[in-house]
Amino acid sequence: MSSATLTKSVDTTTKASKKAPPKRSEFDDLPRSLRPSPVVRILVVVGLVLAFIYFIAPIYWLVVSASKSNTDLITSNPLLPANNNFVANYESLMGWTGGMFWRWVANSVFYSTVAGAVGTLFSVAAGYSLAKFRFFGKNTILGVVMSGLLLPIALLTIPLYLMFSQLQLTETIWAIIIPSCVSPFGVFLGLVYSRNSVPDEMLEAARIDGAGELRIFFSLVLRLLAPAMVTIFLFIFVATWNNFLLPLLMVSSTAELKPVTLGLYGMMSYFNPVYGAVLQGAIFGVIPLILLFLGLQRFWQAGLAAGSVKG
Repeated sequence: MSSATLTKSVDTTTKASKKAPPKRSEFDDLPRSLRPSPVVRILVVVGLVLAFIYFIAPIYWLVVSASKSNTDLITSNPLLPANNNFVANYESLMGWTGGMFWRWVANSVFYSTVAGAVGTLFSVAAGYSLAKFRFFGKNTILGVVMSGLLLPIALLTIPLYLMFSQLQLTETIWAIIIPSCVSPFGVFLGLVYSRNSVPDEMLEAARIDGAGELRIFFSLVLRLLAPAMVTIFLFIFVATWNNFLLPLLMVSSTAELKPVTLGLYGMMSYFNPVYGAVLQGAIFGVIPLILLFLGLQRFWQAGLAAGSVKG
């Protein structure tokens, strides 16, 4: 073999060895029977795109319509922006609300945050007690909590109003915060998470070391249930934020205490409202919820996973 042929053979072998390894798919580690077919992958992608459009389309329409006048909302293309009346609509929003709009948004944030924090602590404590302690009437209490899941909050609003009226707590912040702190669904989630994520062996070891029940709960249990607490907090926060009938009965006569949902309802009930201004209020009112979900998304997903897998 000549030296030129040998050199060419060596070069070919070197190039072949330098070739990148075949690209691995995220499904290569799965058994062949569990790997999705190309058709299934395409269908999944198409489904995700359609779901994305379904959820993003209302937000897009809301942003576009918030910059239109009442006439443009009827005559212009609903998917395209028209004359830019964003500033005029904002001035209408501030003018109709008497500058109280951002106060209403702050009220909603305050009510939802306090109710979410207190309700989460109560829910986790109640769920932990039902999951890890034996006491008389435990099954009865659990049945009452489960039955509470079946009752819509609107059904309880009138009795709550009568009760708080007798206590002279209407037209106060407590008329919104106290009922919103009670969450049967949060207690149920706290029970499920406590049962699956808090080992009995750890509790026994802490008791042997001399730790009291309160110290065990606040030092150990709450740390284990942190992802679950984020999930419960989000549920209570959103439920309080979206609650409309309770504030309508409790604080409808005091403008300074209204949440943003009640304030926008008052604007819509006005004769010939500026719809673009109302839509702007809806956008500004939903921004705190979006920021909250984006900020707590990682913890929320971890909490859902922790509740679906038995530890």
